[in-house]
Amino acid sequence: MGKIDLTDLMSKDPEVKYARSKNILALAKEDPAQLYPDLDFFVRLLDSDNKILRWTSISVIGAMGRVDEAKAVDKLMPRLVAMLNTGNMITANNAIAALADIALARPEYRPKITDELLRVERYDYDTVECRNIAIGKAILAIGTYFNALEDKKASLEFVKRQVNNTRNATKKKAEQFLKKYSRKN
Repeated sequence: MGKIDLTDLMSKDPEVKYARSKNILALAKEDPAQLYPDLDFFVRLLDSDNKILRWTSISVIGAMGRVDEAKAVDKLMPRLVAMLNTGNMITANNAIAALADIALARPEYRPKITDELLRVERYDYDTVECRNIAIGKAILAIGTYFNALEDKKASLEFVKRQVNNTRNATKKKAEQFLKKYSRKN
C-alpha cells in the first residue's frame, strides 16, 4: 500500500479540490489505515481557512480513531471537543460525528465524549435552529454506541428533553431513540 496523494486537496480548482475531498472522506470511512500516515497533514488542515478542508480533516481524524494504535488521535480530542462550541453548526456536526467515531473505536473515551455531546444543547450557534440541528446530530451520535454505555441516565434525560424540541426532525430523532432504547434500559 503506497502513500496517498493528497496534493489535489490544495488545488486552486475547486472542482478538483472538492472531488478529492469527497474521495478522501470515502476512503477514511472504508480504510482509514491508508490515510493514517498522513495524520499530521490532516491536523494542519484543522486550521485551514477553507471550511470544506477543515470539515474534511475533522471527519478523517475521527475515522482514524479506529486504527490509531499510537493514540495520536487521543491528543486531538480536546480540539474536536472545542469545535462543538464554535457557534458554527456544520463544524459542530462534523466534530459530533468524529467524536462518535472515536467513541465507537475507543470504549475508554465513551463517558467523556458522551458528556461533551450532551453539552451541545447549552451552546450558542448562529441560530436556534442550528442548535436544534446539532442536538439532533448528537442524539444520532450517541445512538451509535448507546448500548455500550455503562451509565445511560444522562443520555436518556437529554433525549427525553428533546421530545419537546421545536425542530420536528430533532423531535423525531428523540422519539425514535427513546422507542429503541428506553424500554431496554
